[in-house]
Amino acid sequence: MSNPSTPAVLDAGQVHDRPEDFTVVDVRTPGEYASGHLPGAVNVPLDRIAQSLPELRQSAEDRTLLLVCASGARSQRAARTLASHGVTATSLTGGTSSWSARGYGLDYPAEGRRSVWAMERQVRLTAGSLVLIGLTLGLLVHPAFQLLAAGIGAGFVFSALTDTCGMALVLGLLPFNRRR
Repeated sequence: MSNPSTPAVLDAGQVHDRPEDFTVVDVRTPGEYASGHLPGAVNVPLDRIAQSLPELRQSAEDRTLLLVCASGARSQRAARTLASHGVTATSLTGGTSSWSARGYGLDYPAEGRRSVWAMERQVRLTAGSLVLIGLTLGLLVHPAFQLLAAGIGAGFVFSALTDTCGMALVLGLLPFNRRR
């Protein structure tokens, strides 16, 4: 079993060459999953990993459990969470971004492509809007509103240093990012 702090990783080519060896679990939000996922992937959002332990443990007994997200960061976090519960899982390096960059196809839910933006795009829009609001209100109403822009900047620094994103977690709770 691998060290829980450094989950095993595979690249897109290794997975594409032998898809029958894997149970693919996409740990992104349902909205992101609907925007395109690896063929045959099931959606278990990162915040639902602990509740899905029995099913994931069973899947890991049959085939290698491959966790996927947009870039690989959330899937590695999910792999560490599963490892702490005795479930071995592997993460896809680069996530769906590296998969599609290699020209491999993505699947979409039966209802077709939903017009939900990727989480990174949602975060950029929200953060940019809050910065603009803070600066505008700081110029027109009271300089203290500029603290909003400073807070967003500090949040981005914290996000980069910890490889987490609190804004993405909050946005993931919105109805259009949840399973219907």
